[in-house]
Amino acid sequence: MLGTFSAFEVAASGLSAERTRMNTIASNLANARTTRTDEGGPYRRIDPVFQAIPLRGATGAQAASMVKVARIQQDTRDPQMVYEPGHPDADGSGYVRYPNVNVVEEMVNMITASRAYEAGVTSIETVKGMAHSALGIGK
Repeated sequence: MLGTFSAFEVAASGLSAERTRMNTIASNLANARTTRTDEGGPYRRIDPVFQAIPLRGATGAQAASMVKVARIQQDTRDPQMVYEPGHPDADGSGYVRYPNVNVVEEMVNMITASRAYEAGVTSIETVKGMAHSALGIGK
């Protein structure tokens, strides 16, 4: 059975992971038209990779896990090629390499991350309410 502090720990790890996800999405959106980076070429979309970490002492099929951001990885999809011969970054054929960021996809990801964050906050509020009620039983 998951204890109160463990429930807080699980929910907090989820909130932290979703905050990282929202930050990477914000970076992707902010750089959706960046054609030049310090590394050369257009910005490359990034994504967090999550990893489940079992709670200390948790065993069995019903064991709870925390979530942690294992790493931030670049998307390997090719950049978008747009014909803009007047652009300063256009190649010899007049094509500009734009980031592999799809703004609609990023907005859907932001909504999903935001709702997951809200669910985590709701779970913390629920656990707080249950703990408060449990303390009131002894009175």
